[in-house]
Amino acid sequence: MTSISVTMETINVAVLGATGMVGQRFIQGLVGHPFFEISDLTASSKSAGKPYSKATRWYLDEHIPDEVKDIIVKDTKPENVKADIVFSALPSGIAKVVEPEFAKSGATVASNASAYRMAEDVPLLIPEVNPEHLEMLEVQRENRGWDGAIITNPNCSTVMAVLPLKPIYDNFGIEQVFVSTMQAVSGAGYAGVPSMAILDNLIPFINKEEEKVEMEGLKILGEFDGSKIVPADFTVSASCNRVAVIDGHTESVFVKTRDASDRGGIDIRAVKRVMREFKAIPQELGLPTAPENPVIVREEADRPQPRLDRGTQNGMAVTVGRVREDPILDFKFTCMGHNTIRGAAGASILNAELLVKM
Repeated sequence: MTSISVTMETINVAVLGATGMVGQRFIQGLVGHPFFEISDLTASSKSAGKPYSKATRWYLDEHIPDEVKDIIVKDTKPENVKADIVFSALPSGIAKVVEPEFAKSGATVASNASAYRMAEDVPLLIPEVNPEHLEMLEVQRENRGWDGAIITNPNCSTVMAVLPLKPIYDNFGIEQVFVSTMQAVSGAGYAGVPSMAILDNLIPFINKEEEKVEMEGLKILGEFDGSKIVPADFTVSASCNRVAVIDGHTESVFVKTRDASDRGGIDIRAVKRVMREFKAIPQELGLPTAPENPVIVREEADRPQPRLDRGTQNGMAVTVGRVREDPILDFKFTCMGHNTIRGAAGASILNAELLVKM
């Protein structure tokens, strides 16, 4: 396990890529945090040397926190950052080069980038689902000769599906999953999707998104054998779409279980019950960013909806609705969650909280 060299009350943290939308969500989640204090903010060289309030265009509803307005933004290099934990909101191509440099220098990198998610010795973590995968950090440090480490959180769509699937997997087993996503434009960043492309429209393609949804969940639900993750033994088929919603990814999920195959049917009441009752180590430890209930099951015919449900439990819960039998597979449901909080910055912060407490 990677060690943190300071007491929990005084852990200095940095945000890499602090000027972007996910970087801003990191700041929002870290200001006033009981474990962490922001000591450094980094961005590209064109922003370096400026106070944060001058270096960024703030996108969130709340104003820039006073605590970070005057922090001087630094170039994203390990020698410029003295923090023990760095939260990475870097683009994947940059993260692939920069994150190992920080880990080599001794920092623990809690990354939202996709660059190292599928690396054999890097945990792809959802704290409620696979906290035991943190044991892989010792393998990672030995393999790579690092004093620090990299921990990743999944793709924003993967999180929304895997959280409600975890109690299903544990209680009934899974053979097949089909997922169709309706993903918010904030997932592509502020300038990611032109308004003329998305208004009055739906875009049925997001580059590399389907591959991530199909592969990441199998690693997360897999077992650590002491040296690597043995992926979960079921198949996932995904179709990913961009829709004209600002925040909140919605997904239609269809599931075939091993239990129903053996018994000739599925008990929908039991499916709802195990999702409602699902809690795990983050809830037991009372981690600050953890939702009281990771999965919220609603009975209304027209829920969940992004505008109504994305902020549930500070944006860290996944809301599930329309749980019902399926005539081809066993059952189906609709789920949604806040893509830049539970699906990005909040997920990385929760990962770091778990590491500190464990």
